[in-house]
Parts: sequence; C-alpha cells; structure tokens
Amino acid sequence: MLPKHEKLNLVRGVRSDINVTPLVDVCLVLLIIFMVVTPMLQKGVDVKLPETTKPDKMPEGQKQLNVAIKSDGSVFVEQNWVPNDNVKAAFTDIHTQTPDKSVVIKADKRLKYKEVRKVMQIINEAGFSRVGLVTEKEKKQGGSA
Repeated sequence: MLPKHEKLNLVRGVRSDINVTPLVDVCLVLLIIFMVVTPMLQKGVDVKLPETTKPDKMPEGQKQLNVAIKSDGSVFVEQNWVPNDNVKAAFTDIHTQTPDKSVVIKADKRLKYKEVRKVMQIINEAGFSRVGLVTEKEKKQGGSA
C-alpha cells in the first residue's frame, strides 16, 4: 500500500508548466540595462557634421582626443566645454600630459570654415601634429535619373 501523499502524486502526474516569472524578470533587467547603457555609447557632443561622398574610415582608439565645435563656435574637449579664452591653455595642458594623442575635430557644418581653421591653428600651436576632421557619408538623393 502506498502512503497517501504518493497516491496524490500519481493522480496529478508530472507538471510540465513553464514558470514564466523568472523569464520576465530577466528580460526586464536586460531591457533596463540596455536603456541605461545606450545613451552612454554616443561619444562627444552632438553636432551636424559636414557630408562628403567618400569619407575615409579612421579607427577609434584610446589615443584619440575628440574635439567638437558647435554652430555657435563653442569648443568642447571630449564632453567638457572650454571657454574661448582658455582654449589654447587647455590644449597645451592636454599635450603636456599626453603628447602622443591625435586630435579628431567634429565641427558643425553650419559653422564658418574660418572658425574651424582658428581652432585647428590653436591645436597645432599647442603641439599636436596629427589633426583630422570628422565627416558623414553623403545621403543619396531620391531616385537616379
């Protein structure tokens, strides 16, 4: 004779239900992680880049200094705003700490080239020799004729 609790197990059989609560918990945690991390993936200050037909690809690395120039002429080193009267001193300080860095300039396309050239001159005077400009690939217009 089987004990009472074993008789109940034979009647019910094996439960093959999937418990979705842990699955939902894991999915929600992953969703939250992606929502938090995604905005951090974008580097630097947001500017409208000039467009070219065939931009050269340049690998990003640790030895790269990102400089952004917004349409109003304000200069940002990485994500830090630098006042116009302190731009040369800021680049000189950076060059003394890490002279082997290359500089990548993201200048807004609405900015006059004279302003971009002025910042490039300051960067060269600070001691940096490798300076590049970031562009976007030109978007194709409507259909082909």
